[in-house]
Amino acid sequence: MRAHNGYVKRSLILLAAMTNLCAGPVPDLAQLQKMSSRFARTELRVDTSGLAPGDLTALKKLLQAARLIDHIFLTQMWSGNRELLEKLRQDATPLGKERLHYFWLNKSPWSALDGNTAFLPGVPEKKLPGANFYPPAMTKASFESWLKTVPKTGQDEATGFFSILRKDGNSFQSVPYSRAYADDLEQAAKLLREAADATSNDSLKKFLRARASAFLNDDYYASDVAWMDLDAPVEPTIGPYETYNDEIFGYKAGFEAYITLRDDKETAKMRFFGDHMQDVENHLPFDAKYRNPKLGALSPIRVVNEVLATGDGAHGVRTAAYNLPNDDRVVREKGSKRVMLKNVQEAKFRAILVPLANRVLSQEAQQDVNFDSFFTHILAHEMTHGIGPHAITIAGRSTTVRQELKDLYSAIEEAKADVSGLYMLQYLYDHKLMTPAEKPLYTTYLASSFRTLRFGLHEAHGLGMAVQFNYLMDKGAFVANSDGTFSVDLNKIKPAVRDLVHDLLLIEATGDYAGAKKMLATLGVVRPPLQRALDRLADIPTDIEPLHVTAEALLK
Repeated sequence: MRAHNGYVKRSLILLAAMTNLCAGPVPDLAQLQKMSSRFARTELRVDTSGLAPGDLTALKKLLQAARLIDHIFLTQMWSGNRELLEKLRQDATPLGKERLHYFWLNKSPWSALDGNTAFLPGVPEKKLPGANFYPPAMTKASFESWLKTVPKTGQDEATGFFSILRKDGNSFQSVPYSRAYADDLEQAAKLLREAADATSNDSLKKFLRARASAFLNDDYYASDVAWMDLDAPVEPTIGPYETYNDEIFGYKAGFEAYITLRDDKETAKMRFFGDHMQDVENHLPFDAKYRNPKLGALSPIRVVNEVLATGDGAHGVRTAAYNLPNDDRVVREKGSKRVMLKNVQEAKFRAILVPLANRVLSQEAQQDVNFDSFFTHILAHEMTHGIGPHAITIAGRSTTVRQELKDLYSAIEEAKADVSGLYMLQYLYDHKLMTPAEKPLYTTYLASSFRTLRFGLHEAHGLGMAVQFNYLMDKGAFVANSDGTFSVDLNKIKPAVRDLVHDLLLIEATGDYAGAKKMLATLGVVRPPLQRALDRLADIPTDIEPLHVTAEALLK
């Protein structure tokens, strides 16, 4: 594995010295095959016949750049990842091939569906909380103590999205991404510029050139703004975005890529929701002083079909939709873009949700589970990431919800988006802006909660869903039936959702770390009735393994 400016190699040496390596039993071939079977192999095909020749050339360049994002993300997850990958590729035995397969599903030697525990020998027993963003032995206390000695500009870089931290004698050094991943970023920037030259779409040209520059100077603001304004048949999302893998502070962004084609027909339908976002914000169920009286410009909504996903967007449980960027400056000024991966959602619904609903719901309730409700709630989830508190003031100090909630932010925010999405749809029903479909909405949400809970409590979406499930059970909105199935009490679900939205928004508005910690500790658990239900789902795949057939054909 090639070291980047020495940082990867130095981290590997530190890791071997400071981390206990997995010495216990590891899965054999049959066990690994069973673990892999939890991901239903699903072909993703996308029709590219309508693309202009220049856009098709740009698409191919973007697919090549996306492959480089995999390289960067492997390094971000663990300093030994790329060396381990090469070793696995050299093992042609059946066990070696299955290890490589499962490694690639997780982009690491740790199984995402098993609490990020090791499934390969000779590696740390669990994923490092700080991944490869921080020195392996660094503690919160040592980081925070060092941070106090650093000038304000240095503090901003050290706690920002786009730098890693490395040991420097008895201190630390902040290293920008453009230096840490220079080789891959320089190649990716070149491919983005070539894609920009190929397309005739001005908004795509602007974004690709701005993002290429950002790869080399770590200033992503201009390219984030250009991405928000993107209006093109080829819809790429590429760069460092989500902070889920930084489990110490939630500061550091993982590199990911989604190369997609826009579905114009479905996108047009979704603009309706964007027209009502400010109205929903104005009626959020908490003190008006915390509401945003003027959201950014109308946030774009895109329905797309995935041609290829890589990096942080392609490991463990696969993304069905996303809401970006995470830069609070852009969110304040322009809102955030909601991108719905329709072909991914359809695959998940068919392969996972339908068979799951047939186990956990009564026969009568099963009739109310449909793709439209599933798709609409995911849309609402992504849209409501953009409402509620973002920039806040605590004791006269300007800060953000993310900075105040730190490692707890992702789980709280995912729970907030889920139930706020329900609240938004109910608001639209009540005001006759949509044809009411309450029973299918809440029943499909209940069934889908089991899908999310199977991701595990170590994962932000799974932990956030546990909070929701237990809260709604305690309110009587979800009901455990005597035969082990579950149902929705339609009379109780609406006020219960409203109460939970209030509680989560208040935690965010006040930056209440202690309150978030208490909520997650008391409600972020799997209680016995829920565990028994989950146990009955063991033979149903947990998620999908997309086979990007169209991308492979184009890359040939």
